[in-house]
Amino acid sequence: MTRPAPEPYNKTVKSYRTLAFTPCGGGREIGANSYLLQLNGFHVLLDCGVHPKKEGLESLPDFSILRRAPDAAIVSHGHVDHCGAIPELLKQFPGVSLYSTQPTVSVMDRMLHNSVSVMGTLAKERGIAEYPLYQHEDVGYAVKRMCGMPLDAEFALDERGDITAEFLHAGHVLGSASVLIRTPEHNVLYTGDICVADQELMAGMEPVDGNLAVDTLIIESTYGANHLADKTSVEEQTERFAGSIRHVLDRGGCVLVPCFALGRTQEMLNIIARLQESGDIPDVPVLASGLGRALYEVYNRFTDHLHPDANLRPLSRFGRVGDVWDRGVVLNLLNKPCIIVATSGMMIENTPSALLAEEMVRSHRHGIFFVGYLDPDTLGYKLLHEEPGATFAFGLARPKVKVVLEDIDWFHFSAHAPRQVLRDVIARIRPKNIIFVHGDPDAIDWMHGQIGSESRTYSAAIGQTVTCEA
Repeated sequence: MTRPAPEPYNKTVKSYRTLAFTPCGGGREIGANSYLLQLNGFHVLLDCGVHPKKEGLESLPDFSILRRAPDAAIVSHGHVDHCGAIPELLKQFPGVSLYSTQPTVSVMDRMLHNSVSVMGTLAKERGIAEYPLYQHEDVGYAVKRMCGMPLDAEFALDERGDITAEFLHAGHVLGSASVLIRTPEHNVLYTGDICVADQELMAGMEPVDGNLAVDTLIIESTYGANHLADKTSVEEQTERFAGSIRHVLDRGGCVLVPCFALGRTQEMLNIIARLQESGDIPDVPVLASGLGRALYEVYNRFTDHLHPDANLRPLSRFGRVGDVWDRGVVLNLLNKPCIIVATSGMMIENTPSALLAEEMVRSHRHGIFFVGYLDPDTLGYKLLHEEPGATFAFGLARPKVKVVLEDIDWFHFSAHAPRQVLRDVIARIRPKNIIFVHGDPDAIDWMHGQIGSESRTYSAAIGQTVTCEA
């Protein structure tokens, strides 16, 4: 194995054989994912997201790295850490050609308009003068400029047709795709976020053709440091999840399931519905918060992108959470048994899940069950690891409350591939070069250590460039 050291960003690449890769965001962390590729003077930006743990201008990719407008920008899927900075990119470079899958265009429309509203609220409540970073009209312009492309169809990125791209089903969320970029001398596969296993609604990523000539593989490494993800199965987690729900509901409590609005909300709502239909959990009201419901409607419009056997229940099957910013509404909601699926999945400050949890932890009756990735710096992670009886603040300006609740648990329902599966993907593709992204340093370092001498491995921090030869 070789692991060349990254170098400062100073490359001008005038050959298709040579790829220069520079993170504008992300790289050796998760957030503000945005990666500049240079191939023979052609500049492609892979994703352009915001950082969920940062605020204001600090949440954006470092656009100063872009010395000129990218020739094209490609969005792998609609999570805001991958697309949330697209309107800001267009404010600086209005003419950039934008590409994604067709469902992702619709998802981005809902996600980015919601981001404007959230930033406006934070500007008022937290005094963040830079918010909102962009307005609803900026989102409208971005959505209009997006070219929604079908899966498995090659399209040209440059005028001569020397550089082409193709979206491949990634299995992560609705519309998510890996992208294969072909040039006369260098083929690049960017996985984006991938899930190989089938989910409740999404079919897993199909195995990449082992005969496909991939010179450079850019691959996520989210769970590179998580050995537990290798040892769990969806069936085992579902059974344990159902048992925990029964335990809480049988004693008259409510269950909170914090979820990412896109993907995890729609998956968990249908898992819960299936468990109720089979009699595995009580038939109590199931409620969902606003953005998750809005994106559910997008799922309904693109059922052809779901698993062929997916049983997408009607949205009317699930009630509305309501105005959880009103404590009276929350107290009334928690008065009788129910299951609440609410954003955000990591319990970001002042989101429905955080506001509900702030009230629920005061009682022994309830249960809070996390079902996806938790960043160590988030409220969700900290609450999960808090000792009962401790005091806990659900935000910088929030009062501390005593954590009485003991039923706080985590279940592995992630839409990211575990690390052993990532190794299998790499082994099947057999690329000459591998660039690890979308993982913390421990995760990326673990992935580096697992690859044999047949591939050169790289990673880079923001503003550093690695150069790969075909």
